[in-house]
Amino acid sequence: MPEQASSHIDKNARIAELEAALAARDTLIETLRFQLSQLRRMSFGQSCEKLSSQIEQLELTLEELEGEAEVAEARKDVPATTMRDTPVRSLPPHLPRTERRIEPDAGNCTCPDCGGALRALGQDSDEVLDVAPVQWRVIRTIRPKYSCRACETIVQAQAPVKAIARGKASFATLAHVVVNKFDHHLPLYRQAEMMAAQGIEIDRSTLARWAGQAAALLDPVVTRIREEGLKAAKLHTDDTPVPMLVPGKGKTAQGRLWTYVVDDRASGATGPALVWYRFTQTRSGVHPQSELKNFVGLLQADGYAGYDKLYRGNRISEVACWAHFRRKIFENHQTSPTPLTTDLLKRITRLYRIEEEIRGEPPDIRRRHRQEHSQPEVDELRKAIDDALRRLSPKSAMAKALVYGRKRWTALTCYLDEGAAEIDNNIAERAMRSVAIGRKNWLFAGSRAGGERAAAIYSVIETAKLNGIEPQAYIADAMEKIAGGWPASRWDELMPWNWKSSETAPIAQAA
Repeated sequence: MPEQASSHIDKNARIAELEAALAARDTLIETLRFQLSQLRRMSFGQSCEKLSSQIEQLELTLEELEGEAEVAEARKDVPATTMRDTPVRSLPPHLPRTERRIEPDAGNCTCPDCGGALRALGQDSDEVLDVAPVQWRVIRTIRPKYSCRACETIVQAQAPVKAIARGKASFATLAHVVVNKFDHHLPLYRQAEMMAAQGIEIDRSTLARWAGQAAALLDPVVTRIREEGLKAAKLHTDDTPVPMLVPGKGKTAQGRLWTYVVDDRASGATGPALVWYRFTQTRSGVHPQSELKNFVGLLQADGYAGYDKLYRGNRISEVACWAHFRRKIFENHQTSPTPLTTDLLKRITRLYRIEEEIRGEPPDIRRRHRQEHSQPEVDELRKAIDDALRRLSPKSAMAKALVYGRKRWTALTCYLDEGAAEIDNNIAERAMRSVAIGRKNWLFAGSRAGGERAAAIYSVIETAKLNGIEPQAYIADAMEKIAGGWPASRWDELMPWNWKSSETAPIAQAA
């Protein structure tokens, strides 16, 4: 008996220990979920790439913990009713439905207890999300020939336009390849491996040629996006490094990818949102100066000196980024938090909260609201900065951060008088997010032409996404129409912000 009592106590202690471990795990999962939701909501702070990296790490950690939690739950020998609650969400209504009807006892219509006849009483139904593997198919086009019995004239339908002359890829296949590479971040060699696993032997060099053909077909769309963008009254711009292979040396040099974004939805505009990219081999200021030589309006950018020549005269007005200024203060706060850094960060946070109150309002309302609520905050913030600079050593890191802001004070406060302007340049930084993630996977641009091709395809994909359009369907349709001789007078109909899906259209139309 004493041994049994001791064993029972040990078992209870072990159960209590495991329950405590499970409770600690669940607490950690909830904590990580909260931190992840905070990072996703952040509209300013650390650099876009650093923030994305933190989010990726948290998501990976959550995946592992939540996976372990599900395995642990599945191994419990307890009734299903005691399983932890999960949120109930309906599955999207646009997905096709396949019904599977399960009759009791293989369709036996008699009562298992007494043998009596059964009558319908109702039914229970449940839906689960299912997936079918990517299904490759071959489209065989047949064009019958007919001859006239009277004059022997031969009649046959014209061959449909092809994505690649004498090639074996459809427009949908080209779209699949480029979207997988530039939006889903799958390098071509990995795509070739995935296709080979399904018995389709297409080498990477062939996929590369297909991507090049897609970029060539989409050139009119890219050109039109840029033309429309340069007509805007406000642009957001940023740049990021992209490694470029140096021919014949097996080494990489530092190229740049520049983004130019038009997105005025936060100020109530109904015009199209769009973005275009430019690849250059250097970061010389001549590149944005050349790109924007005909632009007139507000330019929201970081403090890169290459933009300075654009601000001379009255053609382009500089709107600086509060997120960059805040970032410099925050970096000091992370290293050595002080009452000064805490106070300045709180003041800037209040400016952002004011912006939340007027998001989506027209420019005149935004301007009045900022003049009434933000201007006093900005005036007090300037006094606090000036007072701090009088007390800090000019060589200190904090003083240098504050001097950065004071030198750009006119540009930082420009948004107070311009209702269409934004408080920061996060619109451009978000446009760079796919590039930052993608270059970790496709490694580098193989050449200048490769960088320019990437810039063109990114322009189309990201503009489609800004307009709520699924990129692959859009690109496939746009390429087919362009290859089929779409008239230049109707380019606007083909732009992502005007495009309408034509799911009922035939796979290929005769030329």
